[in-house]
Amino acid sequence: MKKFDDRIFAPGKLPPDALFRMLKRFPHSDTRVLLGPQIGMDSAVLDFKDRYLMATTDPITFTTDEIGWYAVCVNCNDIAVMGGTPRWFFATLLLPEGKATGRLVRTIFDQLRRACNASGVTLCGGHTEITPAVSQPVICGTMLGEVKKKALVTPAGARPGDAIILTKGVAIEGTAILARECENQLKGQVPDPVLKKARRFLHNPGISVALDARIALQACKVTAMHDPTEGGISTGLRELALASRVGLRVREEALPIQRETRLICETLKIDPLGLISSGALLITCPQRQAWKIVHALSSARIKAAVIGEVLSRSKGLILEKNGIEHPFPLFPRDELARFFSE
Repeated sequence: MKKFDDRIFAPGKLPPDALFRMLKRFPHSDTRVLLGPQIGMDSAVLDFKDRYLMATTDPITFTTDEIGWYAVCVNCNDIAVMGGTPRWFFATLLLPEGKATGRLVRTIFDQLRRACNASGVTLCGGHTEITPAVSQPVICGTMLGEVKKKALVTPAGARPGDAIILTKGVAIEGTAILARECENQLKGQVPDPVLKKARRFLHNPGISVALDARIALQACKVTAMHDPTEGGISTGLRELALASRVGLRVREEALPIQRETRLICETLKIDPLGLISSGALLITCPQRQAWKIVHALSSARIKAAVIGEVLSRSKGLILEKNGIEHPFPLFPRDELARFFSE
């Protein structure tokens, strides 16, 4: 273990090899745990006789603006993309010493309340603490949900020949965060109307994918879904491939990247494929059924595009650019974490 113990990890997600090495040390002795900790799995699943109980947890660390809304939405997403209904939310709120004003506390709790109401979720408990351990507000959210046994979908179901669909677009969440947190750097370089629209990405097109998932599941047979968050679309696709033990081919020209995202990322020298992407949903389904999902989403005014297909595992991960195949880009950490650290 000495070689592992000497590693120093960069900000962002723990690398998959390190996480896998740690997770395999845990025994799986409880037979009611249907799905436990796995790379690429959005939620744990527990057997509760007539249905499954789902549980997920996610922190909000990249942004302070509307942190309560982010916390509820991203945790709801992890339940929804596996076919479940988010029900009960718990929040651990850590506030920085010397900055924890009554106004700040009320603002965050108002955000939590609005997000819970909008999502049909009940706040059940949590913890609040003012601590010198953080320099800005941090929320660690935990969401519980439920799903009928026949309705469960996992990121492990993609099969060679399936189509890959992406909803809304690349880096929706990252674009909103950059427009809100880096306004001074972007002013004068990015037109004000572009920044104004990008700031609203949090709500329009929005970072929730609960409706996207529900529509897709009603349209046709969905084999897998995954919520690409930290590490962007590239990491989300890698996690989906790892969970399903498949390869992928994605056509770069098919990836929907909004003008606002392109302009902001070009200005800040950020690759949008590695930028945090809550708001997008990855869906796989049989090729001949893909049009049903795209049409159903479009009818609900949710943009969706077929971006590629699932391959056999031996093919690996391919990004096709102008008909030429390239290895899929790898981002050791999210582009947002890299940008803020630099």
